[in-house]
Amino acid sequence: MAASAETLTPDKHMVLEDEWTIVLPRRNNQRRKFPKLKSAKQQQEQTHWVPADLETTPEREQKLMKKMQIVIEKLEKSQFFSVFIDQIRSLEASEYFHNRMGTKHKLEMVIYGIGSIESFESPRLQLSLATLMKRKFDWIGEIEVFDPIISLTEKKVLEELGCCVLAVNEQGRRQAVGPTLFFMPHCEAELYDNMLKANWRYENLKQIILFGNSFEKYVQHRSVFRNTALDDSRKHILSVQPFTKEFEICTVLDDYFRAFHGSSWHFFIVDENTNLQVTCENL
Repeated sequence: MAASAETLTPDKHMVLEDEWTIVLPRRNNQRRKFPKLKSAKQQQEQTHWVPADLETTPEREQKLMKKMQIVIEKLEKSQFFSVFIDQIRSLEASEYFHNRMGTKHKLEMVIYGIGSIESFESPRLQLSLATLMKRKFDWIGEIEVFDPIISLTEKKVLEELGCCVLAVNEQGRRQAVGPTLFFMPHCEAELYDNMLKANWRYENLKQIILFGNSFEKYVQHRSVFRNTALDDSRKHILSVQPFTKEFEICTVLDDYFRAFHGSSWHFFIVDENTNLQVTCENL
């Protein structure tokens, strides 16, 4: 099946982009790269994660919660959110969402690489979008979150917002044993690749919905800039793209461009006959 990227919204909502950045620049340590994959022995020895910043106060937590509430309210009233919800509810896209659920009534949501919601607006917008999705759609279940830079203050606020902060750094390697929505806007390519590698069988891939950087753009970028090292870190992304149905997210000309620019919904169209070879030779 040929890959495709579509935008299911009217032209008046679209933004023409001169370029697409594979990973948006990190400013002021907004996010940190996830560590390299560990060996099986290292994984067994892995200790539980604890926040690096263990200092918090009720005042600091209240201040951050107020920031989040303001952003959630602002986003909910925005044109961007209206277009975003309309896309999910559109006839074609909604079919892909509900097909992933099968006989299950809830999709588990896993958020990786959210960044610091205390320090930066883009992570607050991204978390707000996930929070509003859960409020709008009864088929979204529990939300689990992880980023190694999360502070104790952020952990407490995330939990107050109804999220569960993971106690172990999975490095993106969660196996989708049931319908799973991976919410990963603007993550490192390696993190997407880790997730795909952990689910590199049709039984898992067919249950996944991914919100993140456009895989089609990764392929386009590769056709212009050949780099063996980069190809190796993205080999599952490049290999699965021919079996991927992709819907581009529209970002209108407002405050939401930076937080969601270059993002897409991804659905993997695979069955037991799909040849899931990890190769980039023909891409």
